Amino acid sequence: MAHCIWIITCRVLKLPHFPGIGKCQAEVRLICKPTALASHLKKHCYALAKPPLARWPQADPHLQIITNLMWPTNEGAELQGGVRFKRDNLLLEDGGIVALDWAVSLIDQQVPVKRNHHPGGRVLGLHSSNPAIVIIIPNALGRVTPHLIKLCRQALQQGFYPVVFHRRGQGGCPLTTPHYQEFGNPTDLVQAVAYLRSHHPSSTLLAVSEGSGSGLLLSYLGECGSSSYLTAAVCISPVFHGQLWFEYELPWLYHWITLIYRKLQINRYATALSSAMDAAKILRCDSLRDMEELMFCATKQSDHRRSDSVDRVGKDSSRLSTKPDWVSYWERNEPLRDADEVAVPVLCLCSRDDPLLPPLSTVPEALFHNSPYFLLAMTEQGGHCGFICEDGHGGTTSWSHSVALEYFRVVAEFFGVEEKKGLKDDFAHRGSQGLRHSASAVLSRRRRSTLLRKERPIIGSRRRQISTPSDMFTFEEEQVDFTWNRSYTR
Repeated sequence: MAHCIWIITCRVLKLPHFPGIGKCQAEVRLICKPTALASHLKKHCYALAKPPLARWPQADPHLQIITNLMWPTNEGAELQGGVRFKRDNLLLEDGGIVALDWAVSLIDQQVPVKRNHHPGGRVLGLHSSNPAIVIIIPNALGRVTPHLIKLCRQALQQGFYPVVFHRRGQGGCPLTTPHYQEFGNPTDLVQAVAYLRSHHPSSTLLAVSEGSGSGLLLSYLGECGSSSYLTAAVCISPVFHGQLWFEYELPWLYHWITLIYRKLQINRYATALSSAMDAAKILRCDSLRDMEELMFCATKQSDHRRSDSVDRVGKDSSRLSTKPDWVSYWERNEPLRDADEVAVPVLCLCSRDDPLLPPLSTVPEALFHNSPYFLLAMTEQGGHCGFICEDGHGGTTSWSHSVALEYFRVVAEFFGVEEKKGLKDDFAHRGSQGLRHSASAVLSRRRRSTLLRKERPIIGSRRRQISTPSDMFTFEEEQVDFTWNRSYTR
């Protein structure tokens, strides 16, 4: 009876209905190029083999959005959802400020999780003296959601060291410049990651993005390429095509709520922003697309692009010479514009019943079939950043959180095995002279060979095809062996 009432309510609210929710579904579909890492994940990442199954109402995608994304939280507060945060404000090169919220402890765990870092080898989580740092990137609105807080909690429980990255003017972070960050401009994130690397040199850096926050994470990985300090990344319910997402017609209820939230953010700094954009006109907009265009493509904003670029990212110079129109804006902000430059493994988690993303037909499957760095796990149910499943104890948990953290552990194990093989090979080839070299030096060299070196003949010539939603055909699998030493794409 309750289910019928809910279906009627969804029809009245014009929310899409997904039949079959809560029933047994097929296994998770993993789409990727056959590589050594992919084979290792299939064997050892057990969560990937278990689809997120839950009964109604927990499995309903709209109810998952309400409980995981829309439920009120104390944004900017020190204590949120049973997790205690400590904030670092970072001053950027252009005078802007971003914030890093460190999850330091749980309320039922009085001893802080944060530990002093000392020089030495990197260790991945599991309550080590140098826990891996998981950089968590919220959605494009910057809202701290219950889904994000639960991820911080689970990461703490498993010995990771989560930190939430807040863009300028979001998440309680003050806006000190008369402009926000563009959808796919990773300049601020580059500086934040460099800060983390310099202050925590002994910790592995990992990253997880939530929803539209993938636009920033994928842009960072593409622009930085092999210079990225990250070891692995996960995108939960990612936005692959930014322009398509802004032009896609969301269910009116979600669109209206998102629009109101965005206007409240801008209204707080309306007076200061008036020097760079028509804030009054922006606040009268009735669509997210119009707001984005007025904020970043209007003539006033062009004078401020020069202060928003940093020379350390090679492609930032192109941002200054591009005309500020809608098409050119997305040429430099599409998440997958530099997909062929990505040099770390990225796992993307998508669901067929996601009401906040365009149809799955727009997912660039060709990218996952041809790039050794991209893996796609597709489920039948999960909603948008929900993926609620039963925990076996009468409660529910998030499948996406379990997969992300186990994925990081399995990837680290794989790299460790590869490095040990590299050590043996180096000593075997060098003979007595090789014994004179310290193991740490060899390990460092093997890590660079495994993680940073990258060959790009496979998808470089098809970059434009992969980056546009119209090309959904699947290429024939190319029989190419990757030749760099003991790499996971061999």
